[in-house]
Amino acid sequence: MTIRAILTLAVAAMLSACGLNSVPTAEENAKAKWGEVQNQYQRRSDLIPNLVATVKAAGAQEKAILVEVTQARAAANTVKVSGDDLKDPAKVQQFAQVQGALGLSLQRLQEAYPELKSQANYATLMDQLEGTENRITNARRDYNDAVEKYNVTIRTFPDAIGAKIFYGAKPMVPFQATTPGSETAPKVDFGS
Repeated sequence: MTIRAILTLAVAAMLSACGLNSVPTAEENAKAKWGEVQNQYQRRSDLIPNLVATVKAAGAQEKAILVEVTQARAAANTVKVSGDDLKDPAKVQQFAQVQGALGLSLQRLQEAYPELKSQANYATLMDQLEGTENRITNARRDYNDAVEKYNVTIRTFPDAIGAKIFYGAKPMVPFQATTPGSETAPKVDFGS
């Protein structure tokens, strides 16, 4: 072998160990992890208002049914028929009407009972909130891990040579909560 061939092989071997592949790989991995952080924040932004609206709507439907039953029961309790009133057709008819209205309300409640899900909806909402916050936490942790690996790669020998010469690599910034209030999950407001 000639000196030129030996030098070419030596340079190729040195360059292969200088981060030509590891630096961009680590950088792209960190960028992908950041994309997942953004994805999870977007998921939260899209999901939470929809879940809250669903829970509100279910709660409103249930509230309407329960208010109707409560009002019908209160009305039924206001009409009293004593033994002496049994000769008054108007009082007996009024009593029958309020009792019938209460019966209809109770029937509606029984028919709607399988659909009354506000407790389950609230539980689902709480599970989704917790799951969403956990996903965000995991995505930020994964991003910070990837940034740490990238930053170590561009600062350690021999990858630091290729990082500086070929890529002009600079350290990436890990995620840090800097926005006032960002350490607190968003408030869930049912308007009550």
